[in-house]
Amino acid sequence: MPQSNDLSRSLAALNQDSTLIAVIEMSQSSWLVGGIVPGVNRQPLKKLAAAEGELLRLLHRWRGEATQAGRTINRIAVAYEAGRDGFWLARWLRRQGIEAHVIHPTSVAVSREHRRAKTDRLDTELLKRAFLGWLRGERGHCSMALIPTPEEEDAKRPNRERAGLVGERTRMVNRIKSALARLGIRGFKPTLRRAPERLAGLLTPEGGPLPPNTLAELRRDMARLRFVVDQIREIEAARRQRLEQHPEQGSHAMVRVLAQVIGVGIETADMLVHEILSRTLRDRRAVARYAGLTGASDESGARRREKGLARPAPGSEQGAGNARVRRGMIQLAWRFLMFQKDSALAQWYRARTADARGTTRKTMIVALARKLLIALWRLVTTGEVPPGVVLRATA
Repeated sequence: MPQSNDLSRSLAALNQDSTLIAVIEMSQSSWLVGGIVPGVNRQPLKKLAAAEGELLRLLHRWRGEATQAGRTINRIAVAYEAGRDGFWLARWLRRQGIEAHVIHPTSVAVSREHRRAKTDRLDTELLKRAFLGWLRGERGHCSMALIPTPEEEDAKRPNRERAGLVGERTRMVNRIKSALARLGIRGFKPTLRRAPERLAGLLTPEGGPLPPNTLAELRRDMARLRFVVDQIREIEAARRQRLEQHPEQGSHAMVRVLAQVIGVGIETADMLVHEILSRTLRDRRAVARYAGLTGASDESGARRREKGLARPAPGSEQGAGNARVRRGMIQLAWRFLMFQKDSALAQWYRARTADARGTTRKTMIVALARKLLIALWRLVTTGEVPPGVVLRATA
């Protein structure tokens, strides 16, 4: 029975004689649009400037050509691959009365040749075939991404911005420590409040002060570090204020429920809610799959084995679920073993890692992360508390 939120195929019947189909291969400077126009034998291909107005005029022109050929266009379906441009174009097209979809890039099958030809024209033809199969309701051609609202996208920004700033803070601290280590100075903590004042008083092992250029560089690094730390605190204060002012609004209630679990902080709760738990996922398998915590089977003939987690291609975050959720859940799983030792999940993990082998523990922590994510999903959706999990006392 088809699911209402099944994005692996179209649930609407396709009438090709009254449907104008178009796909867009997008780049920063131009868009290549390929179409299937009812009543027109050729399959037009048009290169446009990267502008939504030009695209709309092209679709209306193709609809006019179909009308001249004796066809009545009742449906215009447009698709493009998810990428740098995000979902704004799909939302804009839908406001114009056009059916728009965003294709998961890794769901489109490509040739497995080592050196295959790749051009915008070939990619457009590939997208056209995949989108046409999806519209027919056939599985296996491609999958669509759920198009979020601007509010849903904006809700993710504070947590993602904070994660980026934390990475910058770590890089700055490491750079300052490395510069001092070259001079033989160790143990200096750049994150302390009085660290800039102590900088001028540092002495090298030879007893001399820091070289003037190095000192000036470190002072500039310390100023940048202080600016980044202040921005992190500003984001955290704004989030606390939102949770206190509107505790039951939207996803705030989910964040507060998750934060009651001992071992789950506000940062982790906020990330999980806005990245995965606030989405409409049909079952536990979809939850684990979206997080990228499912295995990659390798079966051929009599061979049966698991290759571990389905990993993305080198240099890409696509193809392995949500990388932020996957990293966060594996870190949370280790933390969960410390703070929830008497829970059923922690006991399940310890029973299966009794041999104390490192490879077993690393493999099973992923399984624990998957089980824990499903348990947290049930907690925020149905209120079912995982067995043995201790919650913080509510104020």
